[in-house]
Amino acid sequence: MSKDQKSSDVVWHHATVTRERRQDQNNHKSVIMWFTGLSGAGKSTLAHCVEESLHKRGCRTFVLDGDNVRHGLCGDLGFSIQDRTENIRRIAEVAKLMMEAGVITLTAFISPFREEREKARQIFPHGEFLEIYCKCPLEICEQRDVKGLYKKARQGQIKDFTGISSPYEEPMNPELVVNTAELSLEDCAEQVMGLLVTRGVINPV
Repeated sequence: MSKDQKSSDVVWHHATVTRERRQDQNNHKSVIMWFTGLSGAGKSTLAHCVEESLHKRGCRTFVLDGDNVRHGLCGDLGFSIQDRTENIRRIAEVAKLMMEAGVITLTAFISPFREEREKARQIFPHGEFLEIYCKCPLEICEQRDVKGLYKKARQGQIKDFTGISSPYEEPMNPELVVNTAELSLEDCAEQVMGLLVTRGVINPV
């Protein structure tokens, strides 16, 4: 039971269809790929590209995208430090359930704070949380500005915007650093797929 659990009257029910049985049926392991980086660094684009490659191999996958999640599960949260912390906590718990379902889960969130990413990592078994840092300089992310958010942040229309008025803490020891500023999408995806093969999540082609 989590130390933050408010109810003592709940007991975890152990299913007869286990994660291991689901993985055997899927013919691949389940794992969490946690894509982190500045807005505009290419997290969602890369995550969906990797998912497409996995899907073509017959893998069971799902992408938890930052914007999509805020339309429902986290629709009640803003972008204060407290709300961002709760956003990441919820996503990590959902990802854990999906991993138990045997799904390769890809999350695409700025997740700017090391402490919150570490808390997310700690709820998973060792080696099953793969932090993938989409490294891209702020100036390039601003040049891309696909959603026009940097412009609004510079004009003071958006508060606590990562990279402008709120910090982004780079990962110290991620499982993979992908240079999304210099490499093509295909090359970035190939690096991620290589990581999955190395970790034994999927079989080599």
